[in-house]
Amino acid sequence: MKYNKYIKEAPFVSEIGLGAWQLGENSGWKSMSEKEALYMVHKSLELGVNFFDTAPNYGKGTSEIRVGKAIKGVDRSKIVINTKFGHTDSGITNYNSDYIRTSLEGSLKRLQVEYVDSLIIHNPPFEYLDGNKNDHYDILERLKQEGKIKAYGASLDTYDEMKLFMETTNCEVIEAFFNILHQDASRAFNLAKEKQVGIIVKIPLDSGWLSGKYNAESHFNDIRKRWSRKDIETRARLVDKINDIIPNDSNLAQTAISFCLAYDAVSTVIPGNTTVAQLESNLVSVSKPMPRELVEKLEDFYQKEVKHLKLPW
Repeated sequence: MKYNKYIKEAPFVSEIGLGAWQLGENSGWKSMSEKEALYMVHKSLELGVNFFDTAPNYGKGTSEIRVGKAIKGVDRSKIVINTKFGHTDSGITNYNSDYIRTSLEGSLKRLQVEYVDSLIIHNPPFEYLDGNKNDHYDILERLKQEGKIKAYGASLDTYDEMKLFMETTNCEVIEAFFNILHQDASRAFNLAKEKQVGIIVKIPLDSGWLSGKYNAESHFNDIRKRWSRKDIETRARLVDKINDIIPNDSNLAQTAISFCLAYDAVSTVIPGNTTVAQLESNLVSVSKPMPRELVEKLEDFYQKEVKHLKLPW
């Protein structure tokens, strides 16, 4: 495993973290038992993973509960926990600043910890990102002073969001939507390095498309049923083109993760895996750095063939 700088007050983080959405009950993916979830966290720790990303709404609180149970007894100073605010454990959204403390206290209780390393606002509406117009950031600064969080940030999807957020707040973390098919966020990576903002890459496998498991005939009955038949056919066509660009003997999922890790602004990448086999396969990406020439080919592919399509997430 390789480790990168994340925030000033936390240890370096594993290049591959564990996205814990799928660990919760009825999370929108194939349901995982508590025993399976705990084993996933324990196996991750065994393999060198020390970064865990969760949220109150993942399985309506059960993801946080299971992460908390799994890390009980582990040296807290050696692991890094990121959780969120905005999507609640009851399934609704609440971005009001006076709910931040209540939300965090609930997360700390479920995780059975005294602090989280980072608390991020979970895909907030654009108007909440301006630190000059919202009191959220005064509250988050107080929570830092109290030792309940070490840093704060936001989970964001676009360059415009990231730029406004970094320029108007003292954020130290952004969880960015970034992968071969969604590269807009990378335009903000230089600013993130300049401001020493750690980047967590979310959805690196494009909700499974960059795993290589799906094609134009695929059907989805989970959270991915949001895609229309046209969306599926478009994604399948683009994945075929990616396979033509990368070496013939490449594992598509590992290549997709290596692409994200090729950017030195990135602290960690959090692919969601539902099996230990997927976890182990994802970790192989760390030992397969992507040549700069291939990164540039995939960037060119995005600019010429993907960007104008404005693919839905």
